[in-house]
Amino acid sequence: MNDDSTLLVTVTGRDRPGVSARLLSTLSVFPVTLSDLEQVVIGGRLVLGALLSVDDTVAPGVSKARLFEELRSAVEKTAIDLDMDVEFSKGNARVSASSEGRLHVTVLADPLRPGALGAIASCVARAGSNIDRIERLSSYPVTSIELDISGTDLDRLRGDLAMEAATQSIDVAVQRSGLHRRAKHLVVMDVDSTLIQGEVIELLAAHAGCAEEVARVTEEAMRGNLDFEESLRRRVALLKGLDASAIDAVREELVLTPGARTLIRTLKRLDYECAIVSGGFTQITDALVERLGIDYSAANTLEIVDGKLTGDLVGPIIDREGKAQALRHFAKEADVSLMQTVAIGDGANDLDMLRTAGLGVAFNAKPVVQEQAHTSVNFPYLDAIVFLLGVSREEIEAADLAVGDSGDSTESD
Repeated sequence: MNDDSTLLVTVTGRDRPGVSARLLSTLSVFPVTLSDLEQVVIGGRLVLGALLSVDDTVAPGVSKARLFEELRSAVEKTAIDLDMDVEFSKGNARVSASSEGRLHVTVLADPLRPGALGAIASCVARAGSNIDRIERLSSYPVTSIELDISGTDLDRLRGDLAMEAATQSIDVAVQRSGLHRRAKHLVVMDVDSTLIQGEVIELLAAHAGCAEEVARVTEEAMRGNLDFEESLRRRVALLKGLDASAIDAVREELVLTPGARTLIRTLKRLDYECAIVSGGFTQITDALVERLGIDYSAANTLEIVDGKLTGDLVGPIIDREGKAQALRHFAKEADVSLMQTVAIGDGANDLDMLRTAGLGVAFNAKPVVQEQAHTSVNFPYLDAIVFLLGVSREEIEAADLAVGDSGDSTESD
């Protein structure tokens, strides 16, 4: 709705130091207030928008039309001096959206094509929502764009965008806005094929000479066609008699997923806590905890007698339900609500954990997992998860530069 009592000033041109200061200084001599202000720099070009209202406490009864005419003339002269373009229009009375129904939509793609983002924008419009802001978070290892949305229901928009994302071959995450998004979080990761590449039990099976049979059972379990505990016990039984030294060899063979170190390092700098939960084995996960500085962990334990694997397990089984229970336990220990937890996994046995978390992320997951998780990431870079939390690539690199670290999005370890 246009409003004669406000004026929208939009300035565009080559960005350089002092532009904003000059323009705001020009405005400062007029009895106006800033109802809204936003500045964006893209490709070296600045776009500055200022929504102005007359300050009646300073200039009561002043002619708004005359005041705005004088202001336009002054701003035009400043724009000419700065070699900038300026446009004026009657302001919009809608200054900011209500906090009710505000959402963050994060789009991940490689590459991101205009048509794909246009389809997402159209989907948002069909839901009766408004895009209040668009911001780029990263250009590599994937392009990520965050949209601030208002005026819609989370579940409806999440469902609509999930279908559109599949059509466009991109990833889209929808989350509620609010202070909780910036509060302390707990991030819980699956291990096999998530934090690390491959499956530990298959690496052990290679040493035991039963790799093909174990791989077949693993695939059935990950697709949800076989009860996890049954499949785990069947696979572990095949390892009976394997020398325990094979565990040491497998520890040396482990390859972290690209971006794993960057993800964990970034999360720790944000004061997040990190946990791993695995249907694999403590003999492996304990080493990862020490290596990466993980805060909490849960996994199964192989029974070893006289330096040999017995083909059995000791202690409670960490299965599909056990992973969800571990997430709840970790959240209690970390003193965060479940809404402030993020779970990342790829298999059917991760589904309960993904549903329990405030944000469940299917990472390069099986179709059954992608269909039921809150969102999916289908890129081989684990640090893409930080973009879902609203962290930009520039922020990551600035933090790394400050302490002399380097990222690992293109490295395996």
